[in-house]
Amino acid sequence: MKYPRLLSSGANNRVIVLNEQEVAKLFVGDSRSDIGSEAEKMRYANQVNDLVVKFKHLDFNEELQAEMLVMERIYPIDFRAYEVERRELWLDVFMDEIRQLHRAGFVHRDIKRPSNLTGLAFDNILLTNSGLRLIDVGISAIREKVGDTIFKKYMEIELAELNEFTEYFLNR
Repeated sequence: MKYPRLLSSGANNRVIVLNEQEVAKLFVGDSRSDIGSEAEKMRYANQVNDLVVKFKHLDFNEELQAEMLVMERIYPIDFRAYEVERRELWLDVFMDEIRQLHRAGFVHRDIKRPSNLTGLAFDNILLTNSGLRLIDVGISAIREKVGDTIFKKYMEIELAELNEFTEYFLNR
């Protein structure tokens, strides 16, 4: 199906523009992800800090026959246009905010895109006018839902991916 005002396509979902301030992630049929779970994880992270894209509300689009997770619209900018010193500052803030999320029991789990998926390796980290931001919390995890053992394993993987992101962001 062709979607109006398509902004991006992921492995299971599409994101469309609703207006200048909002976008919607569409959940159509069996999208292989749960809208309620994703909304819950987004709200959880939003209570900790401003790193994860802001959750607005859930809705249903009759025309598209799609459930919609409505969130703030983010306007990414290309980090390569900025000096490494400025990138280092953005990265420091980003890492502080990631640590806050981790301490609060939230792990993103999709910092680096698997190599078998199309797109850039770090598509879920966007530079905006307010600094680095995270999008797509579909596979993220909350410690109280998965337990300490699994959460620690997810954290190990995420920390390794963050080391790779640091190299990519500063040296590209």
